[in-house]
Amino acid sequence: MALVTTAEVCDANTQLIVSGELRALQPIFQIYGRRPIFSGPIVTLKVFEDNVLIREFLEEKGKGRVLVVDGGGSLRCAILGGNPVVQAQNNEWAGIVVNGCVRDVDEINGCDIGVRALAPHPMKANKKGVGQKQVPVTIAGTRICDGEWLYADTDGILVSRTELSV
Repeated sequence: MALVTTAEVCDANTQLIVSGELRALQPIFQIYGRRPIFSGPIVTLKVFEDNVLIREFLEEKGKGRVLVVDGGGSLRCAILGGNPVVQAQNNEWAGIVVNGCVRDVDEINGCDIGVRALAPHPMKANKKGVGQKQVPVTIAGTRICDGEWLYADTDGILVSRTELSV
């Protein structure tokens, strides 16, 4: 998609919003990383206070994808830190959206990748490897499925059933 804002996408696609094919996430996320604008096909992950599966995904080649992590909205620990974000940047992930907390914020903010999360938190996550890969998740009032498309900028985050063309 060319450089078009999420607001412009919403204005131009009223019918997709009405049908539910285009959804906006509730504005609950903080912006991290050096790439405030990013988009790509979605890979979903569902975990709770555990980051093993997140690390495993980000060690793979991203190919411009966006990892969407439903961390259950936990504010008790960070499930994403600086090292995995550096790995994601190096493996060409477009972005990461976390329904949970991050840590190592200065390191994340130095990375050329888009990251959204609820808040920073200094405590680390568990390492049990428990979670579900590529399953539908519901975060910020929106159901998100593996293979859908995510578009993020400083106005917010949109999810579309299909890739949007301008």
